[in-house]
Amino acid sequence: MPASTELAELSANKCFGGWQKKYSHKSEVLDCEMQFSVFIPPTLSPDTKLPALYWLSGLTCTDENFATKAGAQRVAAELGIMLIMPDTSPRGEKVPDAADAAYDLGLGASFYVNATEEPWKHHYQMYDYIVDELPSLISKEFRVKEKAAIAGHSMGGHGALMIALSNIKRFCSVSAFAPIVNPSDCQWGQKAFSHYLGENKNNWADYDSCALMRQQGKFLHIPMLVDQGLDDNFYHAQKLTKPLEDVANEIGYKAEFRYHSGYDHSYFFISSLIEEHLRFHAKYL
Repeated sequence: MPASTELAELSANKCFGGWQKKYSHKSEVLDCEMQFSVFIPPTLSPDTKLPALYWLSGLTCTDENFATKAGAQRVAAELGIMLIMPDTSPRGEKVPDAADAAYDLGLGASFYVNATEEPWKHHYQMYDYIVDELPSLISKEFRVKEKAAIAGHSMGGHGALMIALSNIKRFCSVSAFAPIVNPSDCQWGQKAFSHYLGENKNNWADYDSCALMRQQGKFLHIPMLVDQGLDDNFYHAQKLTKPLEDVANEIGYKAEFRYHSGYDHSYFFISSLIEEHLRFHAKYL
């Protein structure tokens, strides 16, 4: 796989004794300039290898939403966890977008898949970017442990779960807030997958967490935590969370699914529970 070009630091802000930073680099996989954010916790020694958590954000987001809204840095600093926040899609003038500028397709809506269809397939290779190219760049530029945790929200929850279930030896734990879990059977997923992957639904299973969990069956062992707000407007409309819990119960997988009255789909929900998620991951990092 071609290597990314060198990092350019765009900003750096002292934060809870560590640093919240933003970088850009040329992605060879996506063939565009990409940005990502990181929180680097304070360390006793520059030689310390940090545990890392990748956070995948949802529709319309960039690398900045989680960094500015979730309030994760305080606990990450305490636990010594590096937070890595990639963008949600390729970007740039040459990168195609939805013809009607729809929020659920194109820019900000990659669904973290490797597209196979025109006009998407040249740039929209986000699965390879998240699984291979970005971790390789992080390992080159920062001192991090080999295994990482992964988490996300909504479309990013789909990405985190799907990627973890496809790479159970690469990630020590996975968590999600209000995730799309069965994209083959909800409006958001069907729209995106039909454009990015084509109309043949046999090609969708590799990116569907319910299908992947069934495939893993009794071999599945990665610790999983999923939180869902019961006042989330998308909970029923997009079939969030519950279908995956049903599969977990079906195969006897001891994932933890929690439901919370009064909470919606917003970052108010994420910020209310992010500390619990970070402490969950810290047990395995």
